[in-house]
Amino acid sequence: MLTISEDRKIADLTVGEFRNLVKETFYEIVDPDQGLELRPEVEEDLKISLRSETRIPVEEVAKKIGA
Repeated sequence: MLTISEDRKIADLTVGEFRNLVKETFYEIVDPDQGLELRPEVEEDLKISLRSETRIPVEEVAKKIGA
């Protein structure tokens, strides 16, 4: 993660710093969870789910959550 002080102007950034800032901003918009880690219990639940042969169609999930 790029650390740039809040009072620094974009004009004062190096080309490399600016590129990294644009990349990080892009990834935050595309995937706001990028860089976060899963809690161990969530990771274990996902592993169990992947081993299961039971699948729920996306339409059924959408209906359950009201989407």
